[in-house]
Amino acid sequence: MINEEDSASQQGGRRSPLNNKDLARLWRIPFPTDTEPDKTEVALRERIKELNCLYGISQLAERSPYSLDDLLQDLVIFLPYSWQYPEITAARILFNNKFYESDNFRMTPWRQTSRIYMYHAPVGECCIVYLEECPPSDEGPFMKEERALLDAVAEQIGTIATRISADLELQETNHQLTLERKALQESNTALKTLMARIEQEKQEIHNDIMMNVEKILMPILSALELQIPVNQNKYVELLKTNLQEITSPFINQLSLAYQAMTLTEIAICNMIRTGINTKEIAGMRGVSESTINRHREKIRRKLKITNKKINLATFLQSNMRDEN
Repeated sequence: MINEEDSASQQGGRRSPLNNKDLARLWRIPFPTDTEPDKTEVALRERIKELNCLYGISQLAERSPYSLDDLLQDLVIFLPYSWQYPEITAARILFNNKFYESDNFRMTPWRQTSRIYMYHAPVGECCIVYLEECPPSDEGPFMKEERALLDAVAEQIGTIATRISADLELQETNHQLTLERKALQESNTALKTLMARIEQEKQEIHNDIMMNVEKILMPILSALELQIPVNQNKYVELLKTNLQEITSPFINQLSLAYQAMTLTEIAICNMIRTGINTKEIAGMRGVSESTINRHREKIRRKLKITNKKINLATFLQSNMRDEN
């Protein structure tokens, strides 16, 4: 059924209805007003060949879904059977500077051609020749219906070539993505292996350090503790504590967590955390207790625990445990 809106011509923003002349051009067999039986029979026979031709092209395209070479070679063998004199008809297709010819093809004066387009650019042509002179018709020896068929064939070739090109490009893209994904997986595996090796080396370094601290440094500090004045022993104890925590140094953690603190405040934090009281800190640092108390106030303010009932030593100890 013909849709009036789709088939009528555009005129002033509205489509005018089809007239008899338009209908006659669309009708591929003699219009109903033509009652000559012979003419109708011939036309019907030619239309059947055209339909067979277009159907055959679709079947050939299914046989060669990814090979345009195979399709075009089959097509030049198949096409002559759809023309009026198949026994003296030959075909040639030129596509991207490559020729595909039927076995009996030779150029003669009795030929018709149609351009092949891909993405609106010409990429070749489809050519039909009669090998012998034939009675004249609408276009030399060719009927106007054969011209329409050849144009349809060329259009089909362009459409199929575009589809094959897109499919092959998609396959290549998928192939590249597969290779990249595999390479990424291999890189991830290598990275995991490297990270595991780094962790192993870190553990080995940790073990070496702890061994040196335990077997070498601690005995030296114990011996030193016996040789220094009693009021200086707190420094030795502090040194021992920090050496025992050498794998997760308190000072580094504190300076990272509270970068606003001064080096003096960090040192005092370290002393408070190990249980040294204000009087002892003042004696060790050679300052007054009030000076240490001012430092404690600044530390509490920077830790945002001013005016809160929180023990500073307990807070520092628990904070460091949480960060570990």
